[in-house]
Amino acid sequence: MTDLVTDLVTPSSPACAGLAAADRGGDEVGVWDIAALPPREQFGYWHEVICQAFVPLTPHRTLDEEGFAAKVETRPLAELSRARLRARPQRTDHGPRDVARTDGAYYFVNLQLDGRCVTTVRDETVVVERGQFVVVDTTEPYWFHLDRPWQMLSYRLPHAALADVLQGRRLALGRAVPGTGAGAAVTALMEALWPLEARTPGAGDLTGSFAAAVAAALAVEPPGAADPVQRRAVSRAAVRAYVESHLGADLSVAAVCRRFAVSPRTLHHLFADVDESFAATVRRLRLERCAAVLADPSTTAGVTAVAAAHGFDDPTSFSRAFRRHFGVAPREVRPPRILPAGEG
Repeated sequence: MTDLVTDLVTPSSPACAGLAAADRGGDEVGVWDIAALPPREQFGYWHEVICQAFVPLTPHRTLDEEGFAAKVETRPLAELSRARLRARPQRTDHGPRDVARTDGAYYFVNLQLDGRCVTTVRDETVVVERGQFVVVDTTEPYWFHLDRPWQMLSYRLPHAALADVLQGRRLALGRAVPGTGAGAAVTALMEALWPLEARTPGAGDLTGSFAAAVAAALAVEPPGAADPVQRRAVSRAAVRAYVESHLGADLSVAAVCRRFAVSPRTLHHLFADVDESFAATVRRLRLERCAAVLADPSTTAGVTAVAAAHGFDDPTSFSRAFRRHFGVAPREVRPPRILPAGEG
């Protein structure tokens, strides 16, 4: 890593090009740890490479210190560009000049993981606390003041990805949205989508669900005009994404209700107008993941261990459920063992 960054102080350098490529949504995953640079070069690297790679931004120091340790990780997923950032206190401007230099129209959905972000959009200022998120639009000015060490998940969506779900409505920008109520689907999806690989099956559907969740939480519409069927679909997609990324965890009704701050009745209602109940969805996804793991030639764990790792504590019940679902026993999906030459 040190060899990669020490020569890079301008946006035209190879590392800047690599970061921009990762942010545009290819298969690349990028990790940039500014602490690897000498302290006197750290803020310049942040200014010239990291900020320019997302959209034009103008950061300003707010503390009298030489170093500026920070870290950024970027991960693409279909149309969605994901980034996890950790940095020192600063002010960051996306002012009129930065807007004029911005290539493309995007929304950024920023979830505050630590610290806080004082956000100004359209002359209105809000404080985005830990666990809250805010949406800004790169075609308009916005200003961030991060007055303490901070961490953030930042997801970038093209305007086009939201066009169908917004249907002519506008997003309420610059609003501090808590991770409860309509905001729960957005925060849950951000956390669930972060660990997924770029080539995850159905990635386009998952990013579409995220766009729909953002629209459901922040679309400006007349009172009572929201479509309850669409809202159920968005919330159901958020629950499913959470389940898919936590198949080995406690996915009981009580646990999932606590995660999304809903009642058991509400959770069951989300699945009332589709073919599978919540419990059936969890069971099917766990079985399908177990089958995929068992069919992988690189898997060395036994059937019981694989089942336990994905929420099946009773081997007998697992085998029975597996046979009902796939028509074969779990051991039958395992590929034949190829013995080295000279054995067998």
